[in-house]
Amino acid sequence: QVQLVESGGGLVQAGDSLRLSCAASGRTSSTYNMGFYTMGWFRQTPGKEREFVAAISWGGDIKRYLDSVKGRFTISRDNTKKSVDLQMNSLKPEDTAVYYCASHSTPYNQRDYDAKERFGYWGQGTQVTVSS
Repeated sequence: QVQLVESGGGLVQAGDSLRLSCAASGRTSSTYNMGFYTMGWFRQTPGKEREFVAAISWGGDIKRYLDSVKGRFTISRDNTKKSVDLQMNSLKPEDTAVYYCASHSTPYNQRDYDAKERFGYWGQGTQVTVSS
């Protein structure tokens, strides 16, 4: 099994920054190595579908972003620490959502970085609230 755990959410004001982190919990199967999987962040608000926010290839060299967050959000990974971060700057009220960390289902994938159907492992989510 794979358990992803997010941290770093909270309540901030418009224009502030937050940094979300994701790591595999100690209960994750030893056969899963986050360093070999494309990782992503998604977000969801009540009544809406979960939407893609950012993704990073397993090698870290390819990144994809939702248009509305380009230039404000940065996804990064540390394969030695087996963690993935999402740095969010210049936050806006419309960024308010539950943010989910996700992992591709198969390792070494070199395409479809932002395709939701490729992500088979999900965290429980962390709330980000941006007040105006």
